Order: sequence, then structure tokens, then C-alpha cells
Amino acid sequence: MKTRGCCASICQCFFEYSTPKILVIRSFKVGTLNRITQALVIAYVIGYVCVLNKGYQDTDAVLSSVTTKVKGIALTNTSDLGLRIWDVADYVIPPQEENSFFVLTNLLITLNQTQSHCPEVPKTGFDCTSDRDCKAGSRDTRGNGVQTGKCVKYSAVDKTCEVLAWCPLELDKEPPKRNILPYVNKTYLEQCVFNRITDPDCPIFRLKDMVTEANEDFQTMAVHGGVMGVQIRWECDLDMPSSWCVPRYTFRRLDNKDPVNNVAPGYNFRFAKYYKNGNNEETRTLIKGFGIRFDVMVFGQAGKFNIVPTLLNVGAGLALLGLVTVVCDWIVLTCMTKKNIYNEEKYSYVDDFQLVSNSFSNLRMTCSILLIVPVQPFWPKFIILDYSPVFSIPL
Repeated sequence: MKTRGCCASICQCFFEYSTPKILVIRSFKVGTLNRITQALVIAYVIGYVCVLNKGYQDTDAVLSSVTTKVKGIALTNTSDLGLRIWDVADYVIPPQEENSFFVLTNLLITLNQTQSHCPEVPKTGFDCTSDRDCKAGSRDTRGNGVQTGKCVKYSAVDKTCEVLAWCPLELDKEPPKRNILPYVNKTYLEQCVFNRITDPDCPIFRLKDMVTEANEDFQTMAVHGGVMGVQIRWECDLDMPSSWCVPRYTFRRLDNKDPVNNVAPGYNFRFAKYYKNGNNEETRTLIKGFGIRFDVMVFGQAGKFNIVPTLLNVGAGLALLGLVTVVCDWIVLTCMTKKNIYNEEKYSYVDDFQLVSNSFSNLRMTCSILLIVPVQPFWPKFIILDYSPVFSIPL
């Protein structure tokens, strides 16, 4: 019996079919909720999808080629070089790069280096007290040359292993500070061409302005160097005049600037200038340059009206109108005070098997026959028969 009842329940669930039933509710609250929800969906489709996100347009990414040019001169007065003018050929190294450029802002210079013997710079592992502490032919990635096996004086108090290298060795110390005083920074440096408010479309920039746009201090960054990103964004609406398609510039710092956990802060590299001295001996000037590398990044997209994305986005948005019925039904059947009445009116259950049984019952009633059978002459007898027409035998 249990198995038969279970199978009947499963069959009943499997062969059920639900069809929508229209229930008109005349209610100020429900009607207001329905119209507000519809208005929100329509506002989303028109305002957000079509206007803000331009869902009616077909878009494509930007393909770009960037060329850069640096101009200007700088004046320095140091103890090593004296008074000197620097032009573009001096401080832009290398002259041309792809989508980037480097500007030299600080340097450590070691003059008149020749290949000879000299004491190694005092570091951990290079200090010595006698020749036994130095191994001939030994080289170290932290050193500047090949050891000769001798322990020589570096200073009055320090002794280090002698090396064969470009001498005198570079003294890798803290880079010197700039000679521009703080109280003249604003007057001397703030002669910008690019301005975020008055002239945001100008492609000519001052270095300080670009660093300031990235919320960095130019004086600090110029000492140790760094890497800056110049972001050029193109957002073009090709349905509008082409003069409206202009780039937008933003700047950000790309390298690590954490002063606590930073192994190699800033951006620097070494390069040398070679020449012959009076004795026809090859000599070089070693320069450790600190500067700011600017990487130019271009991205964006352009859009133009197309009927296909228009139909797709509008159709997808209007499909959300189906949520209006779901929201209103849920509120009516769960939150309204007359929810029980609405629930009874909305859902009706019809059993097909019961309908068949009732139809047969009605058929039996309609098949009942009124028969007139002559029993005696001139006296009829009335007999009502059910289920099927059966003639009685005359009495």
C-alpha cells in the first residue's frame, strides 16, 4: 500500500502542469509598488545601460604608437665638475627608447679611472690584516676587481685586499643632495605648461608637475630616482564630432618606494665615458646616474552606434521587467494583511482524474432514459432505468 501511494504521489507530481492565472488586485499600495519597480527597471535600461555605458555602441580597443621628446637645459655647480651646463644629450640616456624615456636627475662621478692596482673599498669580506687574508685571483660579485693577494692600506686606519680594477674605485655613498634651496622651489620649478585645471590637454610637461600629479615629492624622487608611469587614456565617442576625441593624462609611481622594506630604492645605473690621457693610456670617467624613468602607457576604447548591441542590451534590460511581477507577488503573498485571501485567489488546483470521474457521473445522469412501455391497454406504466436503456417485460 505504501509503495502504491508513493508511486501515485510521484506520478501526480510528474504529470502536473502550471499555467499563469491573471489576478487583478485593485490596491493603492500594490499598484504604487508595481509602477515604482517598473520605473526603476526602465530607468536602469535607459540611464545606465544606454546612456552611461553606451550599450548602443560597438566598441574597439586602442592601437597606439608613442613618440617622446625631451627639451631643456640644466645648470650644476659641484666640487668634482665645477660649473657645468647639461643639455638633452647629457641627461637623456639612452637617447631613444620604446614608449619610455629616462631623465638623469642626480649622479655620483668618479674621474680619471685607469686599469691598475688599488685597495678595495672597505666592505664585509674585503678587510684584512695581512697578505694571508687575501687570495690571489679571487673575485667576488660584490667587489670591483680581481684580488692580487696583497693586503694594502686603504686609509690611515683601514686595510683591504688589493685588486686589479678600474682605479680609483667608485665610492658608492649616499647620492648628493640637490643644490636648489627649499624656499626657491616653488618660484624656480613651478613654471608648468601642463595644468590639470586650466590646460589639461597640453602634451608638454614639466618633470616636477608629473611627479606631483602622482602625489610624490620631486626633490626626494630626484635624489634616488624612480619609475613613473604616464597613462594616456582615450575614450572616444565616434557618434560625436572628432574634435571631442581628446586624451586624458594621469601619472603614477611604478617602483617600490617603501623606505623600511626596500632593498634597492629608486632607479639608478652606471655608465662610463672613455678617452686617452696624455700618456696614451685608456682612461674613463665612471658615472652612477640617478634619475626618473618615464614609461608611457596608452589605453582606451572607441565606440560607434551599431544595431546589434543596441537590440541585445535593450532586450536584456527589458527582460528585467519580469522581476516586477516576482517582486510584487512576493510582497502581496507575504507582507500584505490580506495575504491569505490573495493566496487562495491566486492558486487553484484542478485534478484531471477527478474531472474524468465527474464527467462519467454526469454522463450517467444524461444517459438515464425515460421509457414508456405499454403494459395494459390504455394504461401506461413509467419505469426509470439507469446506466443503460433496458426494456422491461410487459406485466
